[in-house]
Amino acid sequence: MKKIDNVKEFVEKIDSSKKLNPKDLSSDQDLSIAIMNLISIEEHLVFSGAKTNKTSFYDLIQDIRELRKNLMQKIIPSYEGEVWCISKHLLASSMRLMEVGTKQQSLNNKEEAYKLFNQAYELYCLFWGLNMNMLNVDSVKWIEDKTEDIKKLSSKIESVDEKLPKNLEQSGALSKMKAFVRKAVDCCIE
Repeated sequence: MKKIDNVKEFVEKIDSSKKLNPKDLSSDQDLSIAIMNLISIEEHLVFSGAKTNKTSFYDLIQDIRELRKNLMQKIIPSYEGEVWCISKHLLASSMRLMEVGTKQQSLNNKEEAYKLFNQAYELYCLFWGLNMNMLNVDSVKWIEDKTEDIKKLSSKIESVDEKLPKNLEQSGALSKMKAFVRKAVDCCIE
């Protein structure tokens, strides 16, 4: 299979596959949401077991985990390194941010809720970007943790953020990934 060189070519390939079988992408998106919920069920079983001292909750975890793993293999059939685990955590984090956002919304903290919903969607887009080989992770390097350097960088980012209009989306790879997911992973196509 030919490697895709740019986002435009990828979107065109996705569009042509929609014409052959328009349910594929929306099915994968639905499956990713189901996987999010299975991860959440695993977490709730742990906490329920701990809170009630009933090991029967713990006993259910393995069955739910196996189901989740089998479903994840449908979306992530092959991977390298920690992509599988990163993918699971991206979905889990996205789900949790949605839940926290919903709680903030019910408390009438709409701005905080909107921020959390946007962050959840960004993580969801990173999941798809990672698993559709849209992210170049070859140049990612681990850097030594230098607290002073991080504080300096953080203050620079904050000063830049303050100068940007509040409604301006982030630029760079993340905004490109969000735009891509909006186009390619359309859950409304039946």
